[in-house]
Amino acid sequence: MRKFFYFCVEKAKIIALFHMVMMNNYGFVRVAACSPEVRPADITYNIEKICEQISKCRESGVDFIVFPELSITGYTCADLFGDTLLLDKAFDALGIIADQTSGNGMTIIVGAPIAYNNQLFNCGVVLSNGKIAGIVPKTFIPNYGEYYEKRWFCSGKNLASDFLQIADAHGIVQHIPFGTDLLFAISDTIFGIEICEDLWVPNPPSSALCMAGAQLIFNLSATNELIGKHHYTLDLIRNQSARCRCVYVYAAAGAGESSTDLAFAGKGIISENGRIIADTPRFSLQGKIAIADVDLENLMHDRRHFNTYAEGMDVNKTRTIMLSCGKMPSYNDALKYREIDAHPFIDNDPSALRERCEEISSIQAWGLAIRLRAINCRNAVIGISGGLDSTLALLVTAKAFDMLGLDRKGIWGITMPGFGTTDRTRSNASKLMELLGVSELEIPIGDAVNLHFRDIGHNAEVHDVTYENSQARERTQILMDYANKGNGIVIGTGDLSELALGWCTYNGDQMSMYGVNASIPKTLVKYLVEGYMHAAKNNELRDVLQDIVQTPISPELLPPTPDDTIEQKTEDLVGPYELHDFFMYHMLRFGSGPRKIFMLACKAFSDVYDDLTIKKWLQIFYRRFFAQQFKRSCMPDGIKAGSVCLSPRGDWRMPSDASSRLWLSEIEDL
Repeated sequence: MRKFFYFCVEKAKIIALFHMVMMNNYGFVRVAACSPEVRPADITYNIEKICEQISKCRESGVDFIVFPELSITGYTCADLFGDTLLLDKAFDALGIIADQTSGNGMTIIVGAPIAYNNQLFNCGVVLSNGKIAGIVPKTFIPNYGEYYEKRWFCSGKNLASDFLQIADAHGIVQHIPFGTDLLFAISDTIFGIEICEDLWVPNPPSSALCMAGAQLIFNLSATNELIGKHHYTLDLIRNQSARCRCVYVYAAAGAGESSTDLAFAGKGIISENGRIIADTPRFSLQGKIAIADVDLENLMHDRRHFNTYAEGMDVNKTRTIMLSCGKMPSYNDALKYREIDAHPFIDNDPSALRERCEEISSIQAWGLAIRLRAINCRNAVIGISGGLDSTLALLVTAKAFDMLGLDRKGIWGITMPGFGTTDRTRSNASKLMELLGVSELEIPIGDAVNLHFRDIGHNAEVHDVTYENSQARERTQILMDYANKGNGIVIGTGDLSELALGWCTYNGDQMSMYGVNASIPKTLVKYLVEGYMHAAKNNELRDVLQDIVQTPISPELLPPTPDDTIEQKTEDLVGPYELHDFFMYHMLRFGSGPRKIFMLACKAFSDVYDDLTIKKWLQIFYRRFFAQQFKRSCMPDGIKAGSVCLSPRGDWRMPSDASSRLWLSEIEDL
């Protein structure tokens, strides 16, 4: 028998330690769910296959590995679980597998039958640093349908906190923590264990474990295959990881389990905060491994941000075992097993385009419809430029009018050609309004702006910020006054990306009476307009929307080129919107800092931008985000459609004179 040790600390100390120690690798931990080939009761064969998968995981830099329920013996041993020889050899096998964790920082969770206090338990055994660190018995024992586990196993539900006492070869008694109240910690990473059926009950043990601090839950399972059961299991795992704001790592028994009555197809599933990020195919005769780099830092952000998570927490009902694993593995490819979405605001599944666009545009239109009804308003005024933002705002407004049964002629689309307006955008704006059946009006602003230049003593040949902003404010004045004249409201067209960067004119296009695009980032604006385009039944409307999508993004405030093409391109000045939307998402959604965002962006855009380019625009993003808060502090009402929003009344409250030094300094050090 091998020499075991443990070190148990009070929960309060673990919480203090968690706050003192920074996450390794920006919060990323590499986990694996393994489903090896097995032979019921052939422990030697099973150990061999388990160790083969451990070796593969070690080569891949995995930190934590979980194997299926009763994986040392096989789940389908039935009455052989009453045989003393099988139980003794299964326990001896734990020492052999524990050797695989010596000196390499890996932690392994494996399933085994454990005899304790005159009872037999179906357990998850934690192996770390060459030792058995703790044993967790299954809480809920199924005894229905095809399951007869109570014939062999007892529930660990009512066990008092205890230790399994084992004498080693020298007669020295070792005390191994045993019970359902165990948590395990390595530095700032805390995990808990539940076994198969534990997930399927109304009050899974993982809920309490997560409330007590666990970020990772490992489930050792032997779920058999039935029609429709796989998708149901995926839903359970996905929902539990979302509810607990945790990483849920699930390993199920597979090839080799007895097929006397049941089929065990094997699967490894890894879910993070409600999203399946890795899984394995079923019905394969070979062993399977699912590996993923999971982000615990994001999870901890959400637990802090959604403050109801911590309500009702009772930290006194758990014991935390501090694992002594030596140095945690450090690897340069921290994101090798993680897909980083370059466009986090949009759905990458083409089949979901129509449904996604319908939901978002309905939220936008519903917000506007409720506002119009509340103020008893039947008219709306929108500045139409022929660009993406005003196009989406017009489409949403038309939808809101349809919801209310109002005549679309009550929508006044006003084009206001200025010094930078091109024939392309002017023509698209006019066609769009005609095809949507709204009222159209053109009011050129050139003469009025030139008169204004004369009044304030500005040289019209100097194309500076005054030159640009004067046009934006003139347009806003026209819209506001025309709305007053027609008993209507001005619909704002500015989007979330422009608000984040402050790419709008204060008291110009920054202002409206209701902003339907206020929570829609630029990449999503384009996506939504494309959605309207694909859904359009009118071919002319589809063609106009397609050309608008392909038009360069521009405020059109500077004169066009001699061949009447857009000279002033926004992304040449402030940077690619796909980068800024990526930065904004990770900063606002997860509170990530510049260093982590930079690492994620370099992975997501590795084939598009080099590291220096990403750093350049990241610096500009932070500089503008902090400097332009004053524009967001007085932004008009606008409906929230997604999880990221900058409304000063709800999601984002920040001093307009907050210092950006910390963030810019970190970028300088990249």
